[in-house]
Amino acid sequence: MKKIIALTATIWSIYSCGIIGSLNSNTSIKPHERFVLGQNEHGKFRTYLKNEGTTVLKIFQAPISGGSYGSALVHPQESIQIKTAQNSALVIENTGDVYGSVTLKVKGDLNLGMTYNHQ
Repeated sequence: MKKIIALTATIWSIYSCGIIGSLNSNTSIKPHERFVLGQNEHGKFRTYLKNEGTTVLKIFQAPISGGSYGSALVHPQESIQIKTAQNSALVIENTGDVYGSVTLKVKGDLNLGMTYNHQ
């Protein structure tokens, strides 16, 4: 009985900390490059994003069928939350001349392709 209680408490602790069902990442982006999250078929997801670097990041969404929408600028140490639609990529563009750094916490469909693109 004690083992069952301990196991239940452990599982609850892990789940409540957001370890299960989320993607946590700190990503570096070269100057004038883009990090693209979800440039593949997938369901919707939401992202908590914090600009940890010293450059301004441009954030927008790009459906895999083409085009883009929802542009925003995230200044150093600012945070935003973004809901990304099914089959749309979240694009994080480093507009600066030095490396950018971003912390991401993603929930929802985590079957997401990840790549870097030059602007």
